[in-house]
Amino acid sequence: MATIKIPSQLRPQTEGADQVEIMGNTVGEALTMLAEKYPALKDRIYDEKGTLRRYVNIYLGDEDIRFLDNLETRLESSSELSLVPAIAGGII
Repeated sequence: MATIKIPSQLRPQTEGADQVEIMGNTVGEALTMLAEKYPALKDRIYDEKGTLRRYVNIYLGDEDIRFLDNLETRLESSSELSLVPAIAGGII
C-alpha cells in the first residue's frame, strides 16, 4: 500500500483528505485506483484521452517519476507519492 499526498487545490475532490492510502504495484496502478476511489479527481489528473495531464507532476519521495520509469515506476509498501500541479505565473 502506498500513500498519495493530495495538494490543497485537489482536496475538494478527495472529500478533504490530504493523503490517501492506495494499493498498486506501480505509480500508474496507484493513480488509476485513486481515480476510481475519487471519480471527481479523474478529470483533474487525466485528460480526455486518459493520459496524465501535462501540468500534473508526480513525485516518488523526492524523485520526479519522469526521471524514473514514469507511470511504470514500481512501488514499495512504504512508498509515498506526491501530486504536484504545475503553477504558471509571472509578470507580463
